[in-house]
Amino acid sequence: MAEMEMDILQGIIGAVVFQNYDNGYAVLRLNCENGQAVTVVGTIPMPSVGERLMVTGKWSNHSSYGKQFEAEFLERLMPQTAKDILQYLSSRAVKGIGPKLAARIVQKFGDQALTVMEREPERLAEISGISAAKAQAIGESFRLQVGMRQLMEFFALHQLPAELAVKTYKMYGEQAIDLLYDDPYLLMDEQLEAPFGAVDRFAIALGISADDHRRVEAGILFELQYNLTAGHVFLPEDKLLAATSQLLSVGNDVVAGCIEALLEIGKLQKDTLAGITVIYLDRLYEAEVYCCRRLKEFASVRFPIPTALERKLKRAADDSHVEYSQAQADAIREAAASGLLIITGGPGTGKTTITQGILSLYGQLGLKTLLCAPTGRAAKRLTEVTGQEASTIHRLLGAGIDPHTGKLFFAKDQQDPLKADAIIVDETSMVDIELMYCLLCAIRPGTRLILVGDPDQLPPVGPGFPFSDMLRAGILPAVRLTEIFRQAQQSLIVMNAHRVNQGIMPELKNVKSDFFFIPVRSEEQAAQTIAGLCATRLPNNMGIPSDQIQVLTPTKKGGAGTYELNRVLQQSLNPAAPGKQEKKFGEIIFREGDRVMQIRNNYDILWKKADGTIGAGMFNGDVGIIQSIDTDSEIVTVQFDDRQAAYDFTELNELEPAYAMTVHKSQGSEYRAVVLSAWGGSPYLLSRSVLYTAITRARTLLVIVGREDTIGAMTQNAKVGRRYTGLKLRLQEK
Repeated sequence: MAEMEMDILQGIIGAVVFQNYDNGYAVLRLNCENGQAVTVVGTIPMPSVGERLMVTGKWSNHSSYGKQFEAEFLERLMPQTAKDILQYLSSRAVKGIGPKLAARIVQKFGDQALTVMEREPERLAEISGISAAKAQAIGESFRLQVGMRQLMEFFALHQLPAELAVKTYKMYGEQAIDLLYDDPYLLMDEQLEAPFGAVDRFAIALGISADDHRRVEAGILFELQYNLTAGHVFLPEDKLLAATSQLLSVGNDVVAGCIEALLEIGKLQKDTLAGITVIYLDRLYEAEVYCCRRLKEFASVRFPIPTALERKLKRAADDSHVEYSQAQADAIREAAASGLLIITGGPGTGKTTITQGILSLYGQLGLKTLLCAPTGRAAKRLTEVTGQEASTIHRLLGAGIDPHTGKLFFAKDQQDPLKADAIIVDETSMVDIELMYCLLCAIRPGTRLILVGDPDQLPPVGPGFPFSDMLRAGILPAVRLTEIFRQAQQSLIVMNAHRVNQGIMPELKNVKSDFFFIPVRSEEQAAQTIAGLCATRLPNNMGIPSDQIQVLTPTKKGGAGTYELNRVLQQSLNPAAPGKQEKKFGEIIFREGDRVMQIRNNYDILWKKADGTIGAGMFNGDVGIIQSIDTDSEIVTVQFDDRQAAYDFTELNELEPAYAMTVHKSQGSEYRAVVLSAWGGSPYLLSRSVLYTAITRARTLLVIVGREDTIGAMTQNAKVGRRYTGLKLRLQEK
C-alpha cells in the first residue's frame, strides 16, 4: 500500500484551541493563504495567535472532530507585515506585551518591530511608558522565546520531550543544538532529568555506535542515578554490570572497561563492604564517608555536667507544665552532656515533650539553639509545639541555584558554618544521605546535635536511610521511647498506630473515638464518600472546616487515587463560578481558591512576605492556596503560609492540586483531620509503613474510607524495599 502523500499548508494561526505544555501537542485554527480555515493538530510547541506557519503533513478524518490536518513537520515564519505583527504581539506571544503595548510598538516601528525587539531592544524605550529596564526585559524574553521554540522544534523532530527543551536551553543557551549534535549524551546531565531511552534513540539516530564509550558511560551513570530514586546509595558491581549490559545490549567486558575509565576520572568510586565490591557515584561516596566520620566525631564529644542540673530539669518541667517520666528525664540529662543524641519513638511516647525540655535546658545554659526539619510543614509544626522559630533544612543552609551552572548550592558549609551552640533536627527519618551530608558540613565542631525521628515511618524520598542506619549501627548515643503516656492511650489514633506497627489489625469498630472506618463497595463510592466528608459531614457534624481536612491515599492512579480524588474534591469544595478565574494546564484546571502543592524543589521562584521581605525558593511539599490568576500577565499567585509566590503560566508544571495527596507527600506534616482512601494498589504502596505513616499524620481525627481487606493487607505487609546503603557498616567499623 502506497504511503499517503504529504501536503504543505501555509497560513497564520487564528486560534489556539488546545495546547499541552508538557509534550508540545496542540490543536490550532490555521487561516491559510487561500482563505480556507483549517484545523491543524500535532506537536507544535508554544504556538501563538498571529504566527505564520508552513506545515507539512497529511489530511485525516477524526470520528468526533471531522476533517483535520496532521502536522509532521513545520517551519515558523515570523509575521512580516505590520498588521500580522500586531496580531502576533497582541496575543501575548511575548511576555510583558499585551494588546495596548503591542499597538504602540507597531505604531512606532511598523513592520520592523520584531527586528528591533531582537536586535535593538533598547530602542523600545523610545516609546512612552517603556523604561530602559523593561525594554531590555522584552528583548530578552523575545530572544529567549525564539531560541526556545527552535530548540523545542528540534526536540519534537527527534521525539525528545518538549519540557526537556526548556531546561536544556537554560543550561546550554543558543549553542544547545550544535553541542547535542556533537555529544547527544550531554542530555543525561542529572539536572535535566532526561529519559535515557529517548536520548539513546536520538543518539543512535545521529550515528552513535552501540559500544561507543560515550553511550556506555552514559548508561552506567544512568543506572546509578536511576537507582537513587529507589533509595540505593550504591550498587554491587556485578549488579551494575548486568543491568547496564542489559540496558545497552553490549557485553560485560565493554561495560567493565567504561567503569574503569569513569573510576579513573573520578566520576565513580569503588569500595568493599561486607566482602562485596560496590560502585558509587562520586558525590554519594563522599557524602556517606563524610557523614560517618562527622557522626563519630560528634558522638565522641562529652560536655561537663551542668551545675544544678536537677534544678534546671525541674524548671524545664515547670515551664512545660509536665512531669517527666524516668526515661524522659534521663534523655534530657543525656542531652546536657552529649555532643550527639538520637531520640526515637512512636506517637504518644513523648518526643515533643523531650524536645521542649532540651530547649528549655539549653536556654538556661545560655546556648544558642537552631531548630529545623526537612519540610516546610514539619518546620511549621515544630515552631508551633516549641514556641521557637524553626526552618527547613534547606532554608537554614541558605539553599540557592548557582547562576553559572544551574546547580543547587548551600551558602552554609565548612567555610561559613552555622552560628549555633546546638542544633535540633525533627523528622530526621525523612533526611536522605545527601541532605545529611550538607547539614553536617555546615555544623561547627563542638556544636551539640540532637536528631529526633521515627524510623518506622516511610524512608526518605532520596537515597539512603541515615536515621535508621544510625540506630541500627548501635554505637551512637540514642534514647528509644517505648512508653505510651496515659493521655495518649485515650486516643485510638495513637493506639491503632502502635497496633499497625506491631502487625496487629487496627480497631475499626469503635464508633466513639477519634478513629473511624467507613466501608464502601466501589472506587466511585469511595470518591463520593470522601467528597461528602470534606464538604459537609465533617464541617457540619464535627466542626472541622474543610481547609483543616487533608485527604491521603497510597496511590495516584485509579478511581480512589489522587488524580481522580482531586478532580472530585475540586468540584465539591471549589466549583467554577462567574468571576472566578481559572487556567487549564494540560489535564489540570487550576482555579482561584484551589489548594495546591509545589512538587519539586525550585530555588528560582521568588516569594515575598507581608512585611516586605523578599526571597527565593519553593520546596517539594509546600502547600498553598491560589489567590489570583491574571490572564493578562499570565501569572498565578499562590499564598504559602506567610509567603506569596508568583508562577508564570509556563511554570505551572511545578504545581499540582493538593485536596488529596499521596501518603509519601504527607511525610513530616500533621493535620487536624485526615481522611484516608484505602481501596487498592500495588503491594509496594499498600504496606505497613504507608498505613502507619498515614495514621500518624492525624492530630484529632482519622477517617478511613475503603475496604477492610485492604487495611488488613497493609498491616501484614511489612516488606520494606531493601536499600543499598553503607552507613551502618561504616559506623560499625573500628
